[in-house]
Amino acid sequence: MRRRSAALLLALTITFVTPGTVPAAAAAAEPPTLLPGSSQAEIFATNNTDVITDPNDPRLDTRLTEFALQVRTIIQANGGVYSGSTLVDGVFWSSSGQYVTYERSRDFDVNDVDELELRHIAELVGKEFDQESVLTFRHLPSSSPAVDAVRVEVPGVDVQRLYEGLMADPVVRDRLGGGSVTLDGRLILVAGVADLSLVRSFVTALGGDWLAATVEYGDWEFVG
Repeated sequence: MRRRSAALLLALTITFVTPGTVPAAAAAAEPPTLLPGSSQAEIFATNNTDVITDPNDPRLDTRLTEFALQVRTIIQANGGVYSGSTLVDGVFWSSSGQYVTYERSRDFDVNDVDELELRHIAELVGKEFDQESVLTFRHLPSSSPAVDAVRVEVPGVDVQRLYEGLMADPVVRDRLGGGSVTLDGRLILVAGVADLSLVRSFVTALGGDWLAATVEYGDWEFVG
């Protein structure tokens, strides 16, 4: 995953808390109590270093199986508990290179890490696979004073629509920096909490159903 601008990068403060989700329809108002989630933190990463603009490029067919095993080893060797990973199709904007690229990536679930351990793991992954930055997201209750980000998941959006949407909207491209789509068509966007309304507008423009979305609160960092 490539770095965006420094102004958009996040700060992590890991504590052992119960993560969760709320319906997107309630996110703009005072959110209800969060429901239990599946992991304490996530690491979004890839081993790709190429710029890919063709959605049919054969490099996007990889399942990153060996990469997943290598990252699992890094997580487990550095204080974390690996809880699985999800293969995703990513689209990312490089502010330094001024391009949008497709990337096959994985979303890794991590537990039992503190702030320094999670950042250290992300740094090791970035260095091992020559990445400008690696995105981390820590799940938190919406009422936590440490919340500075949201993780939005919306069904029914494909990766080509995400790519075209980012290409067409420089404001969204700069603020969000990209996103991921699971193989069964669930769009995942991580953004600053102040950009939740921008995310909602973008999702709607892509043809996604905001009422079917879920919003998770937490904090985030591009480690690199």
